[in-house]
Amino acid sequence: MAQKLDVCIRGDGMVGRTLALLLARQKLRVGLVASPLQQTQDIRAYSLNSASRTLLSELRCWPDALHATPVQHMRVWGDEGGFTHFESPTPEGLTWIVDVPVLETQLANALRYQAEITPLTAPEPAALTVVCEGRASATRAELGVDFEVLPYQQHAVAARVHCSTLHRQQALQWFSQGAHGLEILALLPLGGAQGDTASLVWSLPPERAQEMLALSPEAFALALENASHGLLGQLTLTSTRAMWPLQLARADRWSGQLADGSAWALAGDAAHNIHPLAGLGLNLGLADVAELAHVLQAREARDYWRSVGDRFFLRRYERARKAAMMPTWAACDGLQRLFAHPNASVQALRNWGMNGFNSLPPLKAWAMQQAMG
Repeated sequence: MAQKLDVCIRGDGMVGRTLALLLARQKLRVGLVASPLQQTQDIRAYSLNSASRTLLSELRCWPDALHATPVQHMRVWGDEGGFTHFESPTPEGLTWIVDVPVLETQLANALRYQAEITPLTAPEPAALTVVCEGRASATRAELGVDFEVLPYQQHAVAARVHCSTLHRQQALQWFSQGAHGLEILALLPLGGAQGDTASLVWSLPPERAQEMLALSPEAFALALENASHGLLGQLTLTSTRAMWPLQLARADRWSGQLADGSAWALAGDAAHNIHPLAGLGLNLGLADVAELAHVLQAREARDYWRSVGDRFFLRRYERARKAAMMPTWAACDGLQRLFAHPNASVQALRNWGMNGFNSLPPLKAWAMQQAMG
């Protein structure tokens, strides 16, 4: 079958839509295959760093100030007196908490103005197929890619709450040892600088997560108030609750050739998953598509005679992203395992480390620069 497309993107989530917009700017013919419709209320919010903000702003898809709340303070507590505090060095913020449904709408609106992008209901032949279908990608499985999964003994419970106290642009996080194991609670500010709503991600042992999901909205809010030590006052659940298992995962191959001679590549959650404790998930997916678009853009100047599906470009993309991801994988997995360790001596050591880190401004400044992208 003749190829009418240069690139076919399977999956029109935020990663897939962003890639489509980036490639359309290069005048490539792009097909974007729709994902199955989500039947439930979308309650997601993501922490996006400055690299992601710059990328989305260049595409004119960055949400307004009401839906992209800058974080001025990040406060993290350990389980036995450990504490560290990050303060933004600029008024712009350490990171931004972005309302996912609003961002998805911004991206969808931008797609409508791109004649180079064709909405599809099923994949079509193309020189390059990019798989952005998420962690449960069917295409990745069909390609025979080994997806190494290391499950954590935790499920994430997510929801949104109204707070009786203004969040004052603070992102708050607690690590604690419960009766069933490690619990990590993050409350992220929403609604702009003067907002009084928060998005929560509560990483819990599976049994505890099921218990939280079964509670009435009032009982759940009370449990959340207790876990957050009342720092945001009285909390009221304003959304449904979602739950999913947590894992560290990565594909052994991120690119390859199809039987017809065309090529494929993975991006976003189809290529890698990490624990949400650092809030880096979507940032990593956007970094994937930015790198892939950059590699294909370079083709125009020096290798214009090569196809967008040339193995030369895809190997360059794969090497660059795997190398950039390794420190992030190691750091997030190491933190999760450190705080999950039940030994009292390890608990004392990690909390001593948090307090020591908090007293070293140069190290904190370096860590903030890495997190801010």
